[in-house]
Amino acid sequence: MIKSKSCALAVAASMAIAPGVSSASVFGYLGNFDVINDTGSVAHGFEIDLEGLHSSDITDTFGGVGRGFPSGRGFDPATSVQRYGAPTITEYSNGTTFGTKVTYYGLYDSASGNWDYGTPSGTFITPGDNCWSGGGVGYSASTPCDHFGVGTTANATKTTYSWLLETASPGVLSNGVVSLPAPAWNVVQNPVVGNPPVVVAQIQAPAPEIESQFGEAIWVKVFTTELEAPIGLEELVGGNAKVEQAVTETEWQLLQTDPGNPLAGQLESGYGAPVGPNAASILRRYEFYKYSGEYDPDTHEALVTFSDSHPNDPSDPRTYDPNKTVDLGNYLGAQNAAVNLAAAVPEPKTYAMLLAGLGLVGFAIRRRNRQAN
Repeated sequence: MIKSKSCALAVAASMAIAPGVSSASVFGYLGNFDVINDTGSVAHGFEIDLEGLHSSDITDTFGGVGRGFPSGRGFDPATSVQRYGAPTITEYSNGTTFGTKVTYYGLYDSASGNWDYGTPSGTFITPGDNCWSGGGVGYSASTPCDHFGVGTTANATKTTYSWLLETASPGVLSNGVVSLPAPAWNVVQNPVVGNPPVVVAQIQAPAPEIESQFGEAIWVKVFTTELEAPIGLEELVGGNAKVEQAVTETEWQLLQTDPGNPLAGQLESGYGAPVGPNAASILRRYEFYKYSGEYDPDTHEALVTFSDSHPNDPSDPRTYDPNKTVDLGNYLGAQNAAVNLAAAVPEPKTYAMLLAGLGLVGFAIRRRNRQAN
């Protein structure tokens, strides 16, 4: 039974794209997502930690000032799109790493000992992009999810999401775990002048809590579309015509990290197929669900009922087996992610250097499937 699928792809010119090198260069990465608070505690904010990016790399934030949506606080769509209002953007460096934190947070009143807003813990099903005041899901103080988003000019080397939870010290928040992968884009340039690139999006299952064991397993669905015009962060929401064009790319895939296979738990979408000649942006939507089936008590490996592409799902009468363990758990959230491409004419000298580099380095393509008895 297949437990995980993975593919690593490297090329002389990929994420760090120099102007004039490619037939299509990147000018923006976007991510808008619903996330469920399943921490068991009321959260009073949310943090997006983008390691390897400077604050100048941040181009957009959902609910940010001047981004097409109101940036105030509260549940009224006339004043704010989500309860925490516009986020703060803070660059940091600890000597070995640097990055930027995009933080949505509640306000604490020390006199009364109360927060103005918080996200309750619970379960909730949304379309993946509607958990905000204009999303049509009845968003209110009792809704256990929120919608956040950020646009950047480059990929972060590592993206970490955290609910901000109150500590034993009143008004002080700490970072809580979020099991929601962030897609990383890889634009692989075509060595033939004028031909379109391959645009790959990769997600990675959560890291294991115990290093020697398998990580938590999650189910994912993937939808995708190509667009002939750039897309904005504020368009990556439910009901938008561009988002509605996305069609199923991966019906179901179980992702789980494996201590014996460093490539396990990865899913790459778009590998091997160049984008269309008129593509100006690529959009992918990911929907994430918990794995609720049994785990091996010693290794924490998921013991899937059928296969890693076929959950035992009570909502699917075509395949559901009531005599077997239900594999499909609670909804975790969803990502609407996109990359905007800009056409560029390669300079002959630079292009010759690229070809020489490709000749020396070549494509390093590895596919590795692990099969368990």
